[in-house]
Amino acid sequence: MSTSITLSFSQIDTFQRDGLLYLPRLVDEERCRLIKELAQVHLNYRVEPLEWESEYIGIENEAYRSTVRRLRQVYDRDIVFRRWMEDPMLRDALRVLLGDNPILVLAHHNSIMTKAPGTSTQTRWHQDIRYWNYRDDRLLSVWLALGEENAENGVLEFIPGSHRMELSRGRFDEKIYFRDDLEENRELIEKRVSFRLSPGDVVLFHAKTLHRADFNRSDRTKFSFVYTVRAADNPPIPATRSSAFREIELPL
Repeated sequence: MSTSITLSFSQIDTFQRDGLLYLPRLVDEERCRLIKELAQVHLNYRVEPLEWESEYIGIENEAYRSTVRRLRQVYDRDIVFRRWMEDPMLRDALRVLLGDNPILVLAHHNSIMTKAPGTSTQTRWHQDIRYWNYRDDRLLSVWLALGEENAENGVLEFIPGSHRMELSRGRFDEKIYFRDDLEENRELIEKRVSFRLSPGDVVLFHAKTLHRADFNRSDRTKFSFVYTVRAADNPPIPATRSSAFREIELPL
């Protein structure tokens, strides 16, 4: 296990201002290789639970029905995945950014995201918290690049500061995606940023930070590992999906 990193005051300010923080070269490439190779095995053998492209976009055709979008519930799949999610490397940083001890959430994300060449689809602009149910919004996600992530294969894009904005319901469609056909939204989308990621790079982002990703135009599947934590004093609302899965306390 790794020793915990300490964020600078500048990094803390950046996260509070932008709702995201880029941490390059945080995880060694050998560990990323091991995680990615194991994920490839689970993908090859279609080890459930999975999310399919057809399930995400609601279009039933053979290409989308046979294309995996993510490996779900990775915490319980293998100790290799579990060890990364429990690694103390980010423990102090997460505690500072959340304002309380971090609790590992298994109900949401807890996934290895895959974007297959040719048959992957766009991830539209959204806030993760649109389908999460907690007392408040002190949740953030940890995104680990397991390979190169760039404009060609569907790198994540973010709208900095969107986690602090009061966005009316009318700026979202019926599925609570941020509408890109509205002029006021397009002005905000023009401020988007992205990071060209290499294996071992990490991005932390707030549950209300608007983000998206394009489809994969390259000839290789893109693999990314994402998990979510909440503040210890921000419990899930009873009788919702957020409360339907166990959670993992991360000792300091």
